[in-house]
Amino acid sequence: MVKNKMLFSFLIVINNILFAQTKTDSAMSLNPKERSIVAISAYAAQGNVPRLQNALNDGLQAGISISEVKETLVQLYAYAGFPRSLNALNNLMSVLQERKKKGFNDLPGKEPSPYPAGKTMLQTGTENQTKLTGIKIGGGVYEFAPAIDLFLKEHLFGCIFGRNNLDWKTREIITISALAAMEGVEPQLRSHYGVGIHNGLTTDQLSEIVTIIETNINKQRGNVARQVLQSVIDQKPYSAETPPDEEIFPTGQKIDTDNFIGTAWLNQLIQSDSSNKIQVGNVTFEPGARTKWHYHPGGQILLALDGTGYYQEKGSPKRLLRKGDVVKCPANVPHWHGASPDQPFIQIAITNAQNGATVWLEKVTDEEYNK
Repeated sequence: MVKNKMLFSFLIVINNILFAQTKTDSAMSLNPKERSIVAISAYAAQGNVPRLQNALNDGLQAGISISEVKETLVQLYAYAGFPRSLNALNNLMSVLQERKKKGFNDLPGKEPSPYPAGKTMLQTGTENQTKLTGIKIGGGVYEFAPAIDLFLKEHLFGCIFGRNNLDWKTREIITISALAAMEGVEPQLRSHYGVGIHNGLTTDQLSEIVTIIETNINKQRGNVARQVLQSVIDQKPYSAETPPDEEIFPTGQKIDTDNFIGTAWLNQLIQSDSSNKIQVGNVTFEPGARTKWHYHPGGQILLALDGTGYYQEKGSPKRLLRKGDVVKCPANVPHWHGASPDQPFIQIAITNAQNGATVWLEKVTDEEYNK
């Protein structure tokens, strides 16, 4: 009987250890809803509408409520600007309408409680900012431009962080994901890594956010975000000393024809001649630049080298292109290609001129480009 009691007690201890370990492992990883919020925040911050629509569907399927998604996209106005926040909210409306038609009953979620009575938004925001960061913020740019200090406290930390339908840990996931996907905001990203840790995010969870950015959003932005995170872990200042990837081919000459909208550059690598009718060119599109509608009597092949671009054939949906993607353009099929609104795009164009030169058509309208 004594042995049985000892064995039973031992099994209870082992079970408690395993349960505690499972809880610890779980706490080290993002849950499915949090992973979805990373993708939604990053795509919305980049203005990548096609990928955002997929991320919104995935997030709703993972159990994110409508209220939580709306709150995520509303918060992003403070980091990515009103235009991208509004575009993302409009896309959410479209996604919800389509899902309702298909019979999905998405969770409505809870609405935020009223703001604390008897306090101004400035008072609420100042208190929230201090609790969120663990220190009282002041001096420097906040003294140089007091208006930005006022707007941060009232709008961001008062109006937005004062809404309790998302906790602060989740709000930091949103902020970190958006900043990691954007260029030129490394100091703010580094700061919010620290704020995230202060509000319960582990370095493993931050690393998981970066991995999602690297694999699903943009490898280059993910690499930078990981360098910034490592500087936080090492408790060293971040310095962007790593040189950017070297170009495979020189940019070439600026294209000076009306067959392109925006700014693009061409390095003609191979010209067709009497013995070889293949033309090969390296084309660099600046953000927003694209070709006119056109077609090739002999067809064309596109190799995506870097950045984010689009390709669309007449009557078909627009395709998103990233580094490593390959497109086979059928002969005599009108199409266009170019860069996304916020990132350049570099491609190799391999054109068969055997059956004649490229035939240029009408311009790609802004409506067609943004659809």
